[in-house]
Amino acid sequence: MYEDYEQPFCAQTTDKAPLFVAEAYDNVEKKMKEIRLQSFIGKWVILFFYPSDFTFV
Repeated sequence: MYEDYEQPFCAQTTDKAPLFVAEAYDNVEKKMKEIRLQSFIGKWVILFFYPSDFTFV
């Protein structure tokens, strides 16, 4: 019955994050800026976000 439905993508711990560009708040410069995941290659990165929510955490 459920075989006909495509399952949503669920990232696994071994998956690489896709390269992306996004707006992010820079707490040092106190402003929004564009970030690129590509600029962090070779570094540890934690992606922390709330979809559809612009709450400063």
